[in-house]
Amino acid sequence: MSSIPQELQYTKEHEWVAATANPQIVRIGITDFAQGALGDIVYIQLPKVGQAVVADKVCGEVESTKSVSEIYAPLTGTVVTINSELDKAPELINSDPYTSGWIAEIEVIGPIAGLMSAAEYAAITE
Repeated sequence: MSSIPQELQYTKEHEWVAATANPQIVRIGITDFAQGALGDIVYIQLPKVGQAVVADKVCGEVESTKSVSEIYAPLTGTVVTINSELDKAPELINSDPYTSGWIAEIEVIGPIAGLMSAAEYAAITE
């Protein structure tokens, strides 16, 4: 069974969204379910700081020993920070997808909408 933290919000594409101290900025990553399905992650193509991202559009890529998978922006906004630790250690996504394996922080444009609660996300991963 995958870990699904209650305090996060989720997308149908298996990304998670966490609030930060700044209400306009969210932290994103891929879920425990997604990393488990991918297998051992060997490379990640991170979005660029300053890059505009659009909800439900590709903003990066994860390569594992099994396949290559796209990362979708869960919200529309601008990338303000990336987790550069993943350049050296992409396997952090496997070992700790919700803490040290985060991918980027996005300054959100407009309201935060269209995300699922932990219970809703759990229902689609069963």
